[in-house]
Amino acid sequence: MNTAWFYLVLAGLCEIGWAFGLKYSEGFSKIGVSIVTIVVMILSFVLLSQAMKQLPLGTAYAIWTGIGAAGTAILGMFFLNEPKDLMRILCLLMIIAGVVGLKFFSETN
Repeated sequence: MNTAWFYLVLAGLCEIGWAFGLKYSEGFSKIGVSIVTIVVMILSFVLLSQAMKQLPLGTAYAIWTGIGAAGTAILGMFFLNEPKDLMRILCLLMIIAGVVGLKFFSETN
């Protein structure tokens, strides 16, 4: 995995982190959590921008949002007791398949 893909995966993981931060900041009313959330948010954007130096915009953005969306939903199921019904899981699997497909069919592998 080259550096751009590494940055992109880290950016996606940071997106999951700031999504959870938004939840726990309670509308930015908790100052400590809010500061950490904003720092992780900025880090996510910085890492995404670094990845985009080598990766196509559409590929990088779709994978970044896919990691964030799927990761946040999956962790929400495990840690926030969100619904775990079959259709929800199938939809998440389609997002994951799309992310993996974009990675493997990208011209910059």
